This record gives sequence, structure tokens and C-alpha cells, in this order.
Amino acid sequence: MSKKSLKTLLALTIASLSGSAAACGSQPYIGEVCTFATTYCPIGYAEADGRLLSIAQNQALFALLGTTYGGNGQTTFSLPDLRGRNPIGVGVGPGLAPVDLGEISGQENVTLFQPNMPFHSHAANTIVTAKLHAVNSNGNSTNPSGKFPAVSANRDNIYSNSPSNAELATDAVTVNASTTVGASGESHPFSVRNPYVGMRYCVATVGIFPGRE
Repeated sequence: MSKKSLKTLLALTIASLSGSAAACGSQPYIGEVCTFATTYCPIGYAEADGRLLSIAQNQALFALLGTTYGGNGQTTFSLPDLRGRNPIGVGVGPGLAPVDLGEISGQENVTLFQPNMPFHSHAANTIVTAKLHAVNSNGNSTNPSGKFPAVSANRDNIYSNSPSNAELATDAVTVNASTTVGASGESHPFSVRNPYVGMRYCVATVGIFPGRE
């Protein structure tokens, strides 16, 4: 084999390997989304970062995507923006909410509020002790302010300002008590993201035009 033939064969082999390594398949469909671990998208692909593309320069891709992901539909259209997002199947899964093509939803962090909390109760114990003091002698006043109940020889002087020296029976007074549990927490948002690894999503801009079923 001549040196020229060897060089030609080597060039064809390298080109073949490069093409298969760069594509999702050996011949990608236009609009196909591929994942790469590289720092850039290879030739024939554009990064799925929501960028605007020219319709005039990407007519086949525009025919497939339209303005589903943005653009004015006259001169530009957008690619899907998959930065920090997970793709999800469109349609209505059993028991799931419907998802439209190009729909964007979800958030990285959430904050729980009272309507989001499950029904629950907080236990609280309250112990109340009450004593009703009295004076075991004749009263000397009709004014109860600052005085104790006393023995009354008549119907008027039923209070005394003497020091208390007696206690009434425990069932002689009724005390009602209520307990309020104080609020706690700081309502900080928390992450609801799954474990992840960052990779690069690229959209095939050239290739085979996909036919319908």
C-alpha cells in the first residue's frame, strides 16, 4: 500500500470515529437532543440554552420546532433551555397532571406555609393551683378592695383588712385556664432538587429530517 493510500485510509478512519463520537447516533435526526460530557457542543449541534436562531439559516429545524420554545416566528425561533432543568415526557400520565410541549414548571426551593402542613396538634400541659385566703374573725369593712373574706356578724361587714389566717376549702373557688402554644420556626426555603451532575445538552441542527409515523 502506498503512503498516499495509507494517509487517505487513516483520514477516513479518523473522520468516521469523530463523527460517531460526536453524534447521538451515527446519523442524528434534526432536533434530536444529545447529552455530552464535553465543554462545548460539536459541529452540527447547538447548545440547548434557549438561544435564538435564525429561521433563514435553520429552516429544517424551524419546521420542526416552530416557536414552541420562543422566538418571533418571523425571523427567529428559540431552542429549548435545559440549563438546570430536567426534560419530562409530554402528555398525561396515569394519575398525573398534563404536560404540554415546551411547558416550563417547577422550582428549586420551596417554603412551607400553614395550608401546606399536615393536620396535627401540639400537646400542652397546664397546672393551675389556686387558694382563697380568709380571715377567721369578724369583718370590719364592706369594701372588698385589698381585703379578705371574714366572719360576719351582720350582712354588711364581710371583709377584713387583718392578715389572712385561714384558707377556704379547695372546692370553694373555680379557676379556668387556657394555654396557647407559641409559634416557632423561621420559614426558610429548602431545596427539593434531586442529586444531579451537570452535563451539556445539545440539539442537532443538521442531519436526517425525521418523518412522522
